[in-house]
Parts: sequence; C-alpha cells; structure tokens
Amino acid sequence: MTMLSQVSPVRWSAPEGRWTEPDLHLFPQDGHRYEILDGSLHVTPRADARHDSMVESVVTTLRSAAPPGWWVCARLGIEMGTSNLVPDVTVLRPHSSGSIWVDPADVALVVEIESDETRRYDRLLKPAVYAAAGIPAYWRVEAGPVLRVHALTDESYQAIEDAGTDGQLQLDSPYPIRVNPAQWR
Repeated sequence: MTMLSQVSPVRWSAPEGRWTEPDLHLFPQDGHRYEILDGSLHVTPRADARHDSMVESVVTTLRSAAPPGWWVCARLGIEMGTSNLVPDVTVLRPHSSGSIWVDPADVALVVEIESDETRRYDRLLKPAVYAAAGIPAYWRVEAGPVLRVHALTDESYQAIEDAGTDGQLQLDSPYPIRVNPAQWR
C-alpha cells in the first residue's frame, strides 16, 4: 500500500499597496525565483539543469578573469527602489557591501540566461529596470549559446557585440575578458 503525504498549499496574501523587499522573506526557499517589479510580485519557476549548468559556466568564465577584489555571484539580489530583481549572474565592483540585496551602484554587470519561460522578462522588462538603475552592462545568453552584450547609453541598453557558437569576443567591460560561448554548457 502506498501512502501519499498531503501537503497543504501555502497561501500568501498580497500586502496593502505594493510588495516590498521585506515581503520576499516570507517566501520559502523552494527553488522558485521571487522578484518584485515596480511593486508587483513576479515568480519564476525553478530553473532546469541546463540553465543551472549555463549559469555555472558563465560564473566560471567571469571569475577566471576577475581582477582582485571583484565579486562574481550567482543569483544575488539587487534592490532598485520599487523593484528587487535577482539576475542569474552579477558582477560586483571592489568594496561592494556584499549584502543579500546589493545597491545597483555596486553592480558592474548583470547576466540573464534566457529560457522559454523568461524570454520576455529577460529581453524587455528586466533590462529596462537595470538600465534605469544605472547598471552599466547587461549580457543575455540565448539558446545556442549566443551571447548578446549590451552597454548602457543614456538611459537604455544598446547592443554592442554578439558571439555565437563559432565566435569569441574580447571585451573591456566589466574588466578585460575573452569569452567563448561555445565552451559554455
């Protein structure tokens, strides 16, 4: 005889007005990504193994070239006014606070690994918030893998470089680094 345990679903009540960073501490550490975009809650499903492997590859590439004092972190939160976002990879400048929710002034680069579930979010919504917060560089990794490199100009990102499975890039930001997306898995 098989016994199935019954787990009661967790229910959350929306706060009065907007969601804020302290509200995020109410959620379980269940692999979902809980973020706030302009006061609204956004929940992303748990990432699959391919996505997690790609995050590890990007982190390894960035760490191997990082000058002393720079931090390369996976899934570190950035607090930006009414938005609290968690990029797949964040590069912090030396002497950053290192807290759970960092100030965007400490961030040199954010990287998002695109998936079917996050495509619109990673291409439109998150870059707009990162740009408004003044984060100077944004990378998006698409299927292939293909790396799309963007730099902040005025108040929005402009595409500056692309590299696919057959190309390498030599970049100067966030620090001098050679990347080859074909090696990422």
